[in-house]
Amino acid sequence: MTDGQRAVHPTGLRERKKRRTRDALLHAALDLFTTQGYDETTVDEIVDAVEVSQRTFFRYFASKEEAAFAIQEMVESRFLSELLRRPAPEAPFEAMRSAALCAWSSIGEAIEEIVTVELHMRTYRMIESTPSLLAAHLRRCSDLENQVALLIAAREGLDVDEDPRPRVAVAAFCGVMRVSGQLWGRGRDADVDSLRALTEAYLDQLGPALAGNWRADADSA
Repeated sequence: MTDGQRAVHPTGLRERKKRRTRDALLHAALDLFTTQGYDETTVDEIVDAVEVSQRTFFRYFASKEEAAFAIQEMVESRFLSELLRRPAPEAPFEAMRSAALCAWSSIGEAIEEIVTVELHMRTYRMIESTPSLLAAHLRRCSDLENQVALLIAAREGLDVDEDPRPRVAVAAFCGVMRVSGQLWGRGRDADVDSLRALTEAYLDQLGPALAGNWRADADSA
């Protein structure tokens, strides 16, 4: 082993140990949140489950809320990364749609390294049914919409404060994403493929729903 390898190896072991500790804390937190309630769960209970100190918990998470949204943060970060990589000629909606579907195609394995998809589904239900977390979720959605609108405006060479189209398009897109997430969370198919398929189906209905004459469709049926 070279001197360089000796220097790098311990750091690699330390990083893996930190990752394992963080993942164990996150899994314990989400399991407790979804079985006994977010408000009813204390940090002491989380750290006792992993047999570490409170100081260790706060080394990885600023609060219980940050832990509750940790998987969602992973998904959102992957979506933003995919959106930044979309080809410039793609239209705004197509870029967002492709980024979302690519993100769900690639992130399932990363989620399952930390928690089961079934636990992720339970976490989504828990967030939607806990008033304090639902309020935080809506704030996060608003922040994400703003980030995406700025990215779309930059792609199109527009001033987001002068041209309303980026914000309008992103609001519609994010609304569909939230609806599909809610429906998946209430369902029984606890796998990423079902969420991706549901998301794709609902995104494909966005254009017809906005532009179509529903009453005419019903009259012709």
